[in-house]
Amino acid sequence: MIDHIHPGDLAAWIRKVQAHGRPLVLDVREASELQQASLRPAADYDLVHIPMGVVPPRLEELDPARPVACLCHHGARSMRVAEFLQHQGFQHVANITGGINAWSIQLDPTVPRY
Repeated sequence: MIDHIHPGDLAAWIRKVQAHGRPLVLDVREASELQQASLRPAADYDLVHIPMGVVPPRLEELDPARPVACLCHHGARSMRVAEFLQHQGFQHVANITGGINAWSIQLDPTVPRY
């Protein structure tokens, strides 16, 4: 099952899944988007950037037992990646609804909106 979480709910999702391993926020945006707006690393999750188009060939870099929350600009691309990961056997997958745009609005207004 894919959890749909808003950025403000990420901390609660992390608490819920942390027994399954250190959570990972997978940013699936393009490199050019990262230059416009990026998240800061956090103490309670790891942050990895793999653009959506190269997730399949780089799948071996991800641990299917580890909780993964996918992030993009608004949530559509990250949802597709979350569905792909689930079909690949990942057990604890979430989509960050609203993406980095919602992150800026709900959690950190210093993250630029684009």
